[in-house]
Amino acid sequence: MSMYAYWLANTGLTVHKLTGLMTEGIGAEELYALQESQMKKIRVLDEKDVEKITQSRRHWDVQEHWGKLQGEGIGFVCVEEARYPQKLRRISATPYALYYIGRLPEETRKSVAIVGARTRSAYGSQITGKLARALAQNRMDIISGMAMGIDADAHSGALEENGDTYAVLGCGVDVCYPKRNRYLYEKMQDRGGILSEYPPGTPPLPGYFPQRNRIIAGLADYVIVMEARKKSGSLITADYAMEQGKEVYALPGRVTDALSEGTNHLIQQGAGIFVSVEDFLQELQLQPQNITTQIDFRKNLLEKDESLVYALLDFYPVGLGTLIEKSPYGLVEILPVLERLEQKGFIQETIPNYYIKTI
Repeated sequence: MSMYAYWLANTGLTVHKLTGLMTEGIGAEELYALQESQMKKIRVLDEKDVEKITQSRRHWDVQEHWGKLQGEGIGFVCVEEARYPQKLRRISATPYALYYIGRLPEETRKSVAIVGARTRSAYGSQITGKLARALAQNRMDIISGMAMGIDADAHSGALEENGDTYAVLGCGVDVCYPKRNRYLYEKMQDRGGILSEYPPGTPPLPGYFPQRNRIIAGLADYVIVMEARKKSGSLITADYAMEQGKEVYALPGRVTDALSEGTNHLIQQGAGIFVSVEDFLQELQLQPQNITTQIDFRKNLLEKDESLVYALLDFYPVGLGTLIEKSPYGLVEILPVLERLEQKGFIQETIPNYYIKTI
């Protein structure tokens, strides 16, 4: 079945036409065997479609191409197979087939899609990493798109806890895009998988990314948008999720922040408000103690002056002048405290003289 489905997926027929064939009860192997006159009687196919199929059968060596795909270590599953992800059968424009490296998501495990801005803030990055780690500790799969920024933070957080995470690409699974995420691309093949509806070798063209977002939403039980500008691809994922009846959450932000325009708009539309990692875990009936116990234990190791300065910081940058103003310490006294906090992994200097919490 897979060999002929692989052929059908590469005939150039649209997702709509492929779905129509399935609705008509016509499988790939059956279609391959039909005569041209018989194909013309199929309602969902027009003359151009029949021509595409005919030309493909004439020039495509099915066994040769199938053997090459297997030799490259790329998996293939079509909607005709029982192992096809059940969650994707319930969405509109169900992908006819998926290519993958690694493995497909397990049907029995819950999953959360975490998406957001490529040029995210330090605050968004920290919250995303913390959430992904917590979800991974609770055996929740993380779904995202392997883009720079929030997507990469989500995948990285899951991998740090040896969790499973899956990337849905807007190109072929054999194309690492962006190239800077090569480490994630390779690591996810052992702790999850790389998925795409596009054949191997497909370049990352702009028009493919909005389409892949329906798959990200479709594979997830919950969708969280961490940061997004007013016109963001992450909002497309959220729209798909809402259409699919999924629960969507958004991280609120200041009305003056461009990176919060999209998320604040989602909340205005009725999305759930992401208040904190602990609150979200409780809403999912998961156990937040796994992460908070470790963090609380580490906080007990802080000296009095370190605890005081740490309490003045947040997950968005706070300037050195503000810290001096709000603390009992002058410049000479506070700098060593900040240095120790950074060495212990509690804070990070994002730009000169501006600090954020990291836990």
